Amino acid sequence: MASSSHRGGAGGPFYGGAAPYRSREGLTTRPVAGSDEIQLRIDPVNADLDDEITGLRSQVKQLRNVAQEIHSEASFQKDFLDQLQMTLIKAQAGVKNNMRRLNKSIVKHGSNHIMHVVLFALFLFFILYMWSKMFRR
Repeated sequence: MASSSHRGGAGGPFYGGAAPYRSREGLTTRPVAGSDEIQLRIDPVNADLDDEITGLRSQVKQLRNVAQEIHSEASFQKDFLDQLQMTLIKAQAGVKNNMRRLNKSIVKHGSNHIMHVVLFALFLFFILYMWSKMFRR
């Protein structure tokens, strides 16, 4: 890993001047096996500890801000999904009630339609009967 000796090096403004997972001259990082932690070894000859600490603090602040944004976005999306789920449940209940009403209406009006068809058939039968009586004479 190459190291950067100036403030605006490889890390740029996003990392506050410190490169990600490595430090400026005098500080080197060593990953700990099986952990997310990073150990720093300070070389006192080339170390500019104050600048390095300032860069690390700005990185921590930025990471904290990003974590807060992620948390707020996640909670917003969770609330939105919960509200959407409740709306869907209400819509399903409304559809179920309307289907029940429609089925009752079909049964009720369906029997009325059958009665109308029977009455119409009787009326036609009566007219045909009367017509046949009139033309037989």
